[in-house]
Amino acid sequence: MPYITKEDQDKCSCKTGPTNAGELNYMIHQVIDEFLEKQPVNYQSLNDIIGVLECAKMELYRRIIAPYEDQKKEMNGDVEPYNRYDENK
Repeated sequence: MPYITKEDQDKCSCKTGPTNAGELNYMIHQVIDEFLEKQPVNYQSLNDIIGVLECAKMELYRRIIAPYEDQKKEMNGDVEPYNRYDENK
């Protein structure tokens, strides 16, 4: 996650956000298109985009999804086969 300055965050923020997965996907593609309008379309810029998407995915998983899944595991119990690997047993 690029922890950028508040000033830079304000320049990048959207006034309205997506309300469903299709709109989110569309907005992401619009941002990518805006980026490509300022970059040459070559291996480096395309690789940069893929890298950013992958890092964003990993940060989303690390910060939001993994804690959510841990909370659900505590609420509902673990599942096979992962409960066999619980180091706290």
